[in-house]
Amino acid sequence: MQELQHRGQNLFTRDDTFFGVCEGLGQDLRIPANLIRVTLAGLAFFYPVPVVATYLGLGVLVLATRFFFPDVPAEVSSVPSVTTPLAITETSDEDRLPLAA
Repeated sequence: MQELQHRGQNLFTRDDTFFGVCEGLGQDLRIPANLIRVTLAGLAFFYPVPVVATYLGLGVLVLATRFFFPDVPAEVSSVPSVTTPLAITETSDEDRLPLAA
């Protein structure tokens, strides 16, 4: 089984993608990349030139988002995580609300 790929990996130089456009868009938009692939392939039968131009334009967009907005891993982030302990209080039977049947 293939492991999930981290967003920060270089999608443009991987062997299993063609520029990583659909994979990058899927990660950015949080939708399945196969949905984008099938849509582009279906539209390519009817409108090949605009689909190729759109694909190249989306490739530039994905490259720009990866370059200008790199993904910072949580352990490298300078913002400390703050956890507050939950206060456990004892309640009597009189304080509880009746349950609906």
